[in-house]
Amino acid sequence: MKSLHQSSIKSLPLLGHGKVRDNYAVGDDKILIVTTDRLSAFDVVMNEPIPGKGMVLNQMSDFWFEKLGHIVPNHLTGVAPESVVAPDEVEQVKGRAVVAKRLKPIMVEAVVRGYIIGSGWKDYQATGSICGIELPKGLRQADKLPEPLFTPAAKADLGEHDENISFADMESRIGPELAAKMRDISIELYKTAADYAATRGIIIADTKFEFGLDENGVMHLMDEVLTADSSRFWPADSYAPDMSPPSFDKQFVRDYLETLTEWKKTPPAPPLPPEVIEKTQAKYFEAIERLTGEKLKA
Repeated sequence: MKSLHQSSIKSLPLLGHGKVRDNYAVGDDKILIVTTDRLSAFDVVMNEPIPGKGMVLNQMSDFWFEKLGHIVPNHLTGVAPESVVAPDEVEQVKGRAVVAKRLKPIMVEAVVRGYIIGSGWKDYQATGSICGIELPKGLRQADKLPEPLFTPAAKADLGEHDENISFADMESRIGPELAAKMRDISIELYKTAADYAATRGIIIADTKFEFGLDENGVMHLMDEVLTADSSRFWPADSYAPDMSPPSFDKQFVRDYLETLTEWKKTPPAPPLPPEVIEKTQAKYFEAIERLTGEKLKA
């Protein structure tokens, strides 16, 4: 399988390269989003791609956009990516790109946590709460929370860490009405997705959503949704509380990088061994097959 570390579309104006996605202008009202095989860990982009990873993320998002379309509008236009690029650029977009509506991003990420893990677990251990929301005493790592928690984060610049903020802070940034709408829709999206994933033997521990507004102020779900990059997916058959469960994502890379005591989690990234790349690729491929019941459409 050919990998794509960075796209080079010359037939459209480049808007910018993100950690994983490359964005191009399609007229004034649409964007071509190309999901590359780049992998970011600890907010540092690795030098080696994970072959096929971008296709997995793109097709996983498309799957969820369709399944959750009745809850909130999304950024998809239905325009085929192959139709907006030059013939010799089609291979760069095939299976890994979408033509999306050009929206005004809401600069707050919507994080929903169904289980206590990661930074939420560290916060709970230190304060008995997550992002200022008090929780029952005696919870263990990876325990299911009584109810999903909405914990917003302020979007950071490329290479910076997003900052957890309170709901009151979110209200002051974007207004109480939009904040409440984002919260309620995010929790509904999470619950609907988690119920479906459970039928496929997958636990969605937590996830983050991004939203934008169209020219009429209508809120849309955008970017990626419920992928192995934006969510923690755990196999239900090996889940147990009081430990950090294995996940269908870049955990192999994170675990390897944690062994490199000399690397300070800042650029430049250290090289990844072939076996780490292979194991990470296998996890992404397994995630989409488990979730959709179909193999990756290469």
